Amino acid sequence: MPDLLHSAAFMIAGCIAGAMNAIAGGGTLVTFPTLIFAGLPSIAANATSTIALLPATLSSAFSYRHAARSVSRWLRVFAPVSLIGGLAGGILLVRTPSHVFDTLVPFLILFATVLFMLNSSLNRFFGARLAAMHGADPPRSWVVGAAVFQLAVAVYGGYFGAGIGILMLASLGLLGFEDVHAMNALKVRLGFLINIVAALYFIANGLVDWPSAAIMALGTVVGGYGGAQFAQKIPQARVRLLITLIGLVISAVMFYKQFS
Repeated sequence: MPDLLHSAAFMIAGCIAGAMNAIAGGGTLVTFPTLIFAGLPSIAANATSTIALLPATLSSAFSYRHAARSVSRWLRVFAPVSLIGGLAGGILLVRTPSHVFDTLVPFLILFATVLFMLNSSLNRFFGARLAAMHGADPPRSWVVGAAVFQLAVAVYGGYFGAGIGILMLASLGLLGFEDVHAMNALKVRLGFLINIVAALYFIANGLVDWPSAAIMALGTVVGGYGGAQFAQKIPQARVRLLITLIGLVISAVMFYKQFS
């Protein structure tokens, strides 16, 4: 059972992560390093972080329940590859030697941070592609390519997870999606499938620190609710800058810790 100091840190990290996900994404960049700094092994920290963020993901999926009706066709296309890829990523994580994953951690966090930082540029690029398509159905080759890309995203999501929302939005943009609510509805559902199948595999392998996960999960629910309430009142550019800075600082600390 975490002591009082660690419990407070997990609750605060969960609140921050929940608010970040509600406003702009990137919550894993807080929950995962917090668990690492608290002394959990990196693989157990990753598994515990995945479990802790599930309630917030589920609540996000519920909040987009009306918009989800328009993407049921695409959910049928991408759900199977998301489940397969999420499980494959979870298996890959469990079978990765701890020292190898420890070495990869700084690079994974930096990769996720760079993805987050480039999100606006990617959105502008894919917005231009959307305008060029004029709402036409995507070619079959694009659908197949997007499914393959989604499989790769799901493997990465099951293995680590930070930044998968950005990658999925990029893929959906290429398919011609114009309704941001529909994109988010599909994204959060696919993200939940990726995370839940990986989480079940982590649970089956006894990797989850349940007391830590429970405290952090409570924080994500509180933070997610508060973040949703204030999302429209906070300048998005400043929030994104803050999250990017947090990711870069954590990356630097992890690089120093691993390679110094």
